[in-house]
Amino acid sequence: MTARILFIGEGSSDNGLVPHIESIAARKGLDISITVPDFGLLRPPTGHSVPDKLRAARTLGGTYDLAVVQRDADRGPTQDRRDEIEDAVRAEWPGLRHVAVVPVRMLEAWLLLDEACLRQVAENPRGYVNLDLPKGAAAERIADPKQLLKDSLARASEYKGRRLAQFQKRFAQHRLRMLELLDPEGSVTCLPSWQDFIKDLDEALEILNE
Repeated sequence: MTARILFIGEGSSDNGLVPHIESIAARKGLDISITVPDFGLLRPPTGHSVPDKLRAARTLGGTYDLAVVQRDADRGPTQDRRDEIEDAVRAEWPGLRHVAVVPVRMLEAWLLLDEACLRQVAENPRGYVNLDLPKGAAAERIADPKQLLKDSLARASEYKGRRLAQFQKRFAQHRLRMLELLDPEGSVTCLPSWQDFIKDLDEALEILNE
């Protein structure tokens, strides 16, 4: 039997989480099919909230065994986002099992811990310029991890002038690639938000595998 999973992120570059979901399922011997709706193609456009996206996904049709919903904590408590997702699923898709993925502040905090991956995506894997990246839990205390990731990628590339400007325009692609390449057993494992993601997904997949 193939388990059908719906993935909803905050933006298209969050789709880099999909390979990690697939890898965890594969280790369990679970065959899955993941649907990632492109809400940007809908007319009229759907809203950006979790209820809006769930409503739109349901309108598109399809039956799912599990929804994986990613929403950054931003500056609020993680539990607030978990409650928000739970309330949205209950209201818009009653009975749908779900996993809430809630990075502290922003998902970019996870990416700041993998320096080798950052240098690779910056197209300068052998570079030695000091990036002064946060270590461990400090990544979740950065006020604006998205901006720090942008700046760090630019510094690691060592590009200048027009080439740097062109490189910086591709930030969404770089972010997606970093997320796809993120070592799930690397430095990110020290973060409780990553641990919760893996634990919650593992438990949900275990139920589907029964």
